Amino acid sequence: MILVFKHFFYKNYVGLSLWPFIILKEDSLKADEVLINHERIHLKQQRELLILPFYLWYVSEWLIRTVLYLNSYRAYQNISFEREAYANEKDMQYLSKRQTFGFLQYLTR
Repeated sequence: MILVFKHFFYKNYVGLSLWPFIILKEDSLKADEVLINHERIHLKQQRELLILPFYLWYVSEWLIRTVLYLNSYRAYQNISFEREAYANEKDMQYLSKRQTFGFLQYLTR
């Protein structure tokens, strides 16, 4: 289910997945297939980690990488979940061929 909340986002962020919803900054973004695919990849990641562990892992990895890089945005870009989603967001068939725990291959790259 896709929801729109215009005042929910910080800076340039336009989409977010919070199981089972995709939340967008603007209604027009519903037509952005790449963004929607990116967020659907996150929903798949959340489901396979039974939701709450996904969020704990996501925040933990972001904190560790923030300390390593001394840059919170660079840390965000290098979270394994984000790396998998960005690497495959343009492949509209990715979710049908994605292996379980596919984000793990992006953990150490």
